[in-house]
Amino acid sequence: MKPDRSLILCILAVCFAAPLTFAQQDAKDCKDSPLVSRFPGSIIASCVDKADELATLPMGTKPSKKVEGEYHRVTYKFPAGASKAQVVRNINSALRTAGYSFDYDSGEYGDFTVHKGGTWISEEISGNGNIQQTIVIETQLKQEVVADAAALSGGLASTGHAVVNGILFDPGKAEVKPESAAALQEVAKLLQQSPQLKLYVVGHTDNTGAMAANMDLSAKRAAAVVVALTKQYNVAADRLQAYGDGPYAPVASNDTEDGRTLNRRVELVKQ
Repeated sequence: MKPDRSLILCILAVCFAAPLTFAQQDAKDCKDSPLVSRFPGSIIASCVDKADELATLPMGTKPSKKVEGEYHRVTYKFPAGASKAQVVRNINSALRTAGYSFDYDSGEYGDFTVHKGGTWISEEISGNGNIQQTIVIETQLKQEVVADAAALSGGLASTGHAVVNGILFDPGKAEVKPESAAALQEVAKLLQQSPQLKLYVVGHTDNTGAMAANMDLSAKRAAAVVVALTKQYNVAADRLQAYGDGPYAPVASNDTEDGRTLNRRVELVKQ
């Protein structure tokens, strides 16, 4: 009995068509942001969602914008029949119509960063069919770990220095945030318990941005901590000296965001 050629062709069609259909599906558990519609015909290749994250958004010739908060990144593949110029015009126009302010617009190159209130969106459109969309909604992040006077004392005794977890700053700024009060209180407690102790307060940054700017920022942050301790916690000014070390003494790799987070810190060093 000869095989039925029509049946064979039907089976082959199913076998080869199924993977092709599957390839056009969005990546598992990924979805569009309710803030921005996808370009028609695009599929989601990958996504990342985090409750708390620091994002670095491109700003052209200006320093990159660092925004902390609820984080969403979606990578789309736009249809082969669409040109990059068409995709750029479509997304750019949609964001302008939605009332977003453009902080960076590269024009036909296809990169732009916009914001409305505390919501920031970065779109990077490439010629190989990718759209990378980053959305960060600014939130008040919680500091899970706070310095402890006993732990600080132990670090100073064993290594001569100790990281003060819980001293917080907004990205690129040197004003000590109010949420730092608990950590500052522990530093003041340490100094009260050891009347002869004198400390260097050292600011550190990651390696993002210009070296001169990082050195200046680290010095200003250290000075701000000294001011807070002397004015708010009555620590004698001659017991503290501020110093900025910029990115020169990392404790982790600057190649990852987790590493850069660890490198942005304030340390106490025994004089």
